[in-house]
Amino acid sequence: MADLRTRRWAIALLLAATALPASAQEEGAVAQRGSGGDIVAYEQIHGATLGRGGMVASQSAPATRVGTEILRQGGNAVDAAIATAFAEAVTLPRAGNLGGGGYMVVHMAARDGKPATTITINYYGLAPRATTPSLLLGTDGKQDPSKVMSFKGVAVPGTVAGLWEAHQRFGTLPWAKLVEPAIRLARDGVPLSDGEAEATAGRAKMMARDPGARAAFFKPDGSPYAPGELFRQPNLAWSLEQIASRGRDGFYKGELARRLVAGIKAGGGVIDARDLADFKAAVAPPIWSSYRGQRIAYMPPTASGVSVAEAMNILETFPLKQYGWGSVNTLHLISEAMKIASSDRRFVGGEPQWKTPAIGLASKAYAAERAKLITLNGSLTAATLPDGNPYRHESPDTTHFSVADKDGNAVANTYTLTASYGAHVVAPGTGFLLNNSLGNFAWGSKDPARKATWPAPGKRLGSTITPMIVFRGEKPWLVTGTPGGGYIIAPMVQVLVNAIDFNLNIAEAAERPRLNQGAADAPLELESGFSPDIIPLLEARGHKVRLSNTMGSTQSIMIEGDKFMGASDTRRPDALALGVR
Repeated sequence: MADLRTRRWAIALLLAATALPASAQEEGAVAQRGSGGDIVAYEQIHGATLGRGGMVASQSAPATRVGTEILRQGGNAVDAAIATAFAEAVTLPRAGNLGGGGYMVVHMAARDGKPATTITINYYGLAPRATTPSLLLGTDGKQDPSKVMSFKGVAVPGTVAGLWEAHQRFGTLPWAKLVEPAIRLARDGVPLSDGEAEATAGRAKMMARDPGARAAFFKPDGSPYAPGELFRQPNLAWSLEQIASRGRDGFYKGELARRLVAGIKAGGGVIDARDLADFKAAVAPPIWSSYRGQRIAYMPPTASGVSVAEAMNILETFPLKQYGWGSVNTLHLISEAMKIASSDRRFVGGEPQWKTPAIGLASKAYAAERAKLITLNGSLTAATLPDGNPYRHESPDTTHFSVADKDGNAVANTYTLTASYGAHVVAPGTGFLLNNSLGNFAWGSKDPARKATWPAPGKRLGSTITPMIVFRGEKPWLVTGTPGGGYIIAPMVQVLVNAIDFNLNIAEAAERPRLNQGAADAPLELESGFSPDIIPLLEARGHKVRLSNTMGSTQSIMIEGDKFMGASDTRRPDALALGVR
């Protein structure tokens, strides 16, 4: 009889739990959980890295240590970000760079009578003045991948100009001091991790086509460096010395610029000395939006902050917390919101030839219109997803790192060579890889729907990159971003949903499995980690489900009072979040 009563009691508890909405289950979860064998009773599997006095989270452990040491020496978040960026150009050459470009969101707290300010710096590449509509076309009139992966595919690099702009506005330590750690790493050498050695060895065939790349990254006999071997980069050290001693002009003028132009021209590219000398980073206010009452500073176009903002505004109209993390309803809604945001990316393009309707795309009113297309019992297709009109709502390998300091300043920075290792080319004597960013244009397209991305001289290229800072009150709460190309926007949406809707700590928010959804008829991709039982449920709603490798590599810092909680995504090797103390 006692066993029967026990079984009935257990069944009653199970029925009560399943009858509750997900939000009620979540709220009552502490009372219903067992101890897990731990008297402290931690509820989430993954824990953040804790620190005080400031923190750096990056995809390269040596670069994180460089940035953290700058904070220890009294530098602010911008100083540490600059030092981290230059260090990653040495320690993570497939993505960290001098020869690429990127985007930065900067928040500076009020101090010494100056009000708080938040700005963005767009230093992504520009099309050279000699860009023509046929530059990267093959004989068939379509984009030629071999031209993209050559000196022809190189956009005017912006990284040094972007870092210089940040330092001129907000830096406190001398510029040369911030570049010096990278010089030392390049000159003295870095012991290669397994991940870096394997990644570079895997590109041996492609880089062997270019004498500069082969000389910079492989042994004299052309063989790759093995894990644990010391990798020295003397030409890169020389380039960094030019930048340290002459600032921006050390890259865009003088001997380094001469070597760059000579190498690009010899390889068939079209960048000239004037393209370099004239390059300017674009400084602008963020695209401001909010999610569930928390303000978010997004990167404006040509980055894709508006796409994340649109997806978040659509999701805000649905009770995700009630549906529960990983439920079929929640996954379905994220997928549908991503389809709509993907469809509306046709409005995002490069200035000055194209003006993105950023305010309209990021508006709550436009999102409310688009959210009406979504139902819980069916999936949108290209045939059932109409074009939107955000203009009515207008008003007059990539890598990411996050930095926050003890004074309330924060930097979210994502920069890239576009492809992993960029165009796989190095101008002789410079020691660094060049981007293949011109491949981002819609070469050969005559489709008016793609006009935003048609190539043109001097046009700034667009990207899926989207660093951001989330605020609680007037202070940064979450600093985050990710690499991943076409897999950037969806991971950022899910990190925000995980942290805000489901109250997950930043490590748990980063480590939960992810989905990706592109255009309406594209498959819904799932990382491993979701229950296989979810697949038929999604397919029953019309989704074409496909399993995927890992998506993104978020580098995030969550700030609560004087406590910094960092999370370096374990999806890629060698990352590190580290506090000052």
